[in-house]
Amino acid sequence: MGKQGNQHSFLRTIILVSTFGGLLFGYDTGVINGALPYMSESDQLNLNSFTQGLVTSALLFGAAFGAVVGGRLADYNGRRKTILYLAILFFVSTIGCTISPNAAVMILCRFLLGLAVGGASVTVPTYLAEMSPAESRGKMVTQNELMIVTGQLLAFTFNAIIGNMLGENPHVWRYMLPIAAIPAVFLFFGMLRVPESPRWLVSKGKNDEALTVLQKIRENKRAKSELQEIESAYEKEAKMEKATFKDLTTPWVRRVVFLGIGIAVVQQITGVNSIMYYGTEILKDAGFQTEAALIGNIGNGVISVLATFVGIWLLGKVGRRPMLITGLVGTTTALLLIGIFSLVFEGSAALPYIVLALTITFLAFQQGAISPVTWLMLSEIFPLRLRGLGMGVTVFCLWGINFLVGLTFPVLLASIGLSTTFFVFVVLGIGAILFVKKFLPETKGLTLEELEQSFRKYDNESSDVINDNKII
Repeated sequence: MGKQGNQHSFLRTIILVSTFGGLLFGYDTGVINGALPYMSESDQLNLNSFTQGLVTSALLFGAAFGAVVGGRLADYNGRRKTILYLAILFFVSTIGCTISPNAAVMILCRFLLGLAVGGASVTVPTYLAEMSPAESRGKMVTQNELMIVTGQLLAFTFNAIIGNMLGENPHVWRYMLPIAAIPAVFLFFGMLRVPESPRWLVSKGKNDEALTVLQKIRENKRAKSELQEIESAYEKEAKMEKATFKDLTTPWVRRVVFLGIGIAVVQQITGVNSIMYYGTEILKDAGFQTEAALIGNIGNGVISVLATFVGIWLLGKVGRRPMLITGLVGTTTALLLIGIFSLVFEGSAALPYIVLALTITFLAFQQGAISPVTWLMLSEIFPLRLRGLGMGVTVFCLWGINFLVGLTFPVLLASIGLSTTFFVFVVLGIGAILFVKKFLPETKGLTLEELEQSFRKYDNESSDVINDNKII
């Protein structure tokens, strides 16, 4: 019993250490929310609405490439070693942002930080999935989602404390950014103590090492049977011809990749990241002082964490389609109300509180319904042979749309105002609802094989040759 307790304890340590990558992801995307108002007023950076967008979205541009390169590096160097490299990149680029003398250096360092964020967004869930027992895989992988929103909440909280204590200091933003270096140090030294993924070890022919790792986190009998499962799964994959861009000529493959891109775009065009990155600016625009806006923004972080718990619980109870549609109706309605009330109550003392209540409502629907379904459906719709191509294209598109939202939001806010900007997102939200209703299948309760067959029935081209190993 003692040995089993040690195995469980070691597995918990692995989860905690590796999800610091998720915490960094959350903190680094959230900290700009509170730092940006002070950066904009800083004589050193001298930001206008466009350069504000560049500073924010440079990270997202980097993340799009980091997600693609991170997956390749993790396959080549191993999950553990790649996460170690990412921890160093997190640390160095965080310090670079903190000491940036001008906007150009800040944008470059934020891009490098984005490479680390994108790499972590792919590598950490892969590592977690490969270390976890099959029956608790979903629970373990979603812990990374929790760490991301927890990182954002921590960023909002530290922003509020530092902003309210040192708000008069022109360098206040330089105290907000370097806090992210601390979890990067924990991630680096923690990863030195945890093992490599047994699945990756098998892929490199290191089967004995894989067994040793499994015996540290499973009972002996289970470790041996799981090694056999990994070996046979790897042998099948090695024989299987992976999808390439040429395979997009096949209608059913095109349809699956189109759905993946659609799901990614739907998650981003709700405008969620306009609130996660610019929440403080939105509340200031509504009428709060900067210090009050920083405190109000903590509410956005708290609801994100609580709603993520609810979302994880709902996934086991409700179908994907109704959950996604309900979430989209909720977010679109909240944005519509922000737009209307911003016009009706313009200049009134009540407006900032109304906007804060509605951004919290928006995030309850987004983090409680849309975001959990997005990542789960992306993991479900791609058959094994399509997964590399499908996830690569999809995640790149997700970060690409995220980049466009981050870049254009402050420009829209400055040029057309708060209410009209949110009306733009309302139109996009209606489009997202129509897309889900028309194109998205229900995936709950279906095996990957059943899903693949349902996609194939749309393929009427008799010239396609389909066998065990090939797509076409």
